[in-house]
Amino acid sequence: MAITVAILTVSDRCSHGETQDTSGPALAELIQQLFPSQVIAIACVPDEIEQIRGQLRAWSTQPVPPDLLLTTGGTGLAPRDVTPEATAGILDRRHPGLLELARLRCYAKTPRAFLSRGEAGVLNRSLVINLPGSRRAATEYLQALADILPHAIATMRGDAHDHGRADSGET
Repeated sequence: MAITVAILTVSDRCSHGETQDTSGPALAELIQQLFPSQVIAIACVPDEIEQIRGQLRAWSTQPVPPDLLLTTGGTGLAPRDVTPEATAGILDRRHPGLLELARLRCYAKTPRAFLSRGEAGVLNRSLVINLPGSRRAATEYLQALADILPHAIATMRGDAHDHGRADSGET
């Protein structure tokens, strides 16, 4: 079954038409290369907590919500970088290990990976992951998670029962 995806770019400049979003389209292209997937929505909002929350809530409460909600941008240390706070405030269950893994895997190539403050977790029936705002960092983080995302989504859907334990019979 294909993974359905929505991508939210969080950027004051992109949302005001001052610059072109490159991260969102790059993520849309990459996700379709990595998995059987369908990008069903793309949007851009400014670095405003309520607008970020509003878009994530709107997507997650659709009759058939996307499996994966990716955000790009607003995860740094600048005063207006509020994506993690916006996301953390609405998640049903946090999953910090996903971004810990991404930062760890990206560190060898980009030591500044640990400056990204993203959140991850479940909102209704969607997995939400905050990715950095630059095209390069966003795609590196997504690639860093590519081997575990299908299983994470299958588990969230209730389709996976084998969690890769040594005694599970999985090879």
